Amino acid sequence: MVASSSQAEVLGFILHTPVSSNSPHIDRRATHSLPHFSLSALTSGYSSSWNLGARTMASETDTSMAVGEHKLSSTTTPSPALRKGRLEGKIALITGGASGLGKAAAHEFIQEGAAAVVIADINTKLGLETAQELGPRAHFVHCDVTVEESVAAAVDAAVARHGRLDVVLCSAGVAGPPLASTSRIAELDLVTFDAVMAVNVRGTLAGIKHATRVMASAGGGSILCMASVSGMLGGLGTYPYSVSKFAVAGIVKAAAAELSRFGVRVNCISPFAVPTPMVVEQFTALLGGGAAAGEEEVAAVVRGLGELKGATCEAVDVARATVYLASDDAKYVSGHNLVVDGGFTSYKRMNLPFPTKPQE
Repeated sequence: MVASSSQAEVLGFILHTPVSSNSPHIDRRATHSLPHFSLSALTSGYSSSWNLGARTMASETDTSMAVGEHKLSSTTTPSPALRKGRLEGKIALITGGASGLGKAAAHEFIQEGAAAVVIADINTKLGLETAQELGPRAHFVHCDVTVEESVAAAVDAAVARHGRLDVVLCSAGVAGPPLASTSRIAELDLVTFDAVMAVNVRGTLAGIKHATRVMASAGGGSILCMASVSGMLGGLGTYPYSVSKFAVAGIVKAAAAELSRFGVRVNCISPFAVPTPMVVEQFTALLGGGAAAGEEEVAAVVRGLGELKGATCEAVDVARATVYLASDDAKYVSGHNLVVDGGFTSYKRMNLPFPTKPQE
């Protein structure tokens, strides 16, 4: 599908994964000037198929693989990745953990045996509800990532209560309104730009700074940041959001270079579009409101943006990526951007009239 320039702007804005740490500086209601598009126009495309041709190879290697597996089973223990409990006993803090991808990560951390998960979010009501939903190993602390003292206090509260901090996930983020003032450089509103950067970049830096303060002296830890495919390719998001996510990936590289000597690992995750409540709400507005499409229909459109056959990008996929990077399975992984996009950023098709079916 070759989108028009206006469609490309709208689809580009959707290709992000914001977490709803609500910033008081941004008006998310400002969607009245957005164009309307039909579902059919957004979901049309073309199919492709290919043949692995690996059946013969598989049959030839079955015996040798079986022998190898038997040998391994007699000399080694199963990989921790094959069983639950990869975060057994760990203490984690998640900014923006009250909803969206942060909440999904908190749920997986609990499932993987974390001793405690601190939900640090600006939304007190939602944060308390999330902590209660997750159970006794989760609790809430109020945290506004745009205020460094608030981030420091959240980290200190976690250490005071649990004695240490093993994992910090900086997941608080905002996208900014999908308007001409954020999508076109000549009309860019720098006030809105600064507000997005304050949450996504400055807030992430504050999280890394204060996580380092307690982890370096303790001899190690894992710091994770939420980036995006919008921080890997141009045109996939508004200027404020895209620039902020490029910055997050850069911060991770810089911090990993410094903190390795202290045993502190720093990594980020770059997800594809995920049908979180915030994204579904934004896409509903782009399609003309609730009367134009139901929530499930809109979520299906978001899922349909990817091209990996047989799978869609869900919040749990991103959460499981954070579990891996937080766990000892990734003990020698630092400075890495783990891309969860079904291969989306690995290719760019030319705008040629390819046939919809492979030629015989």
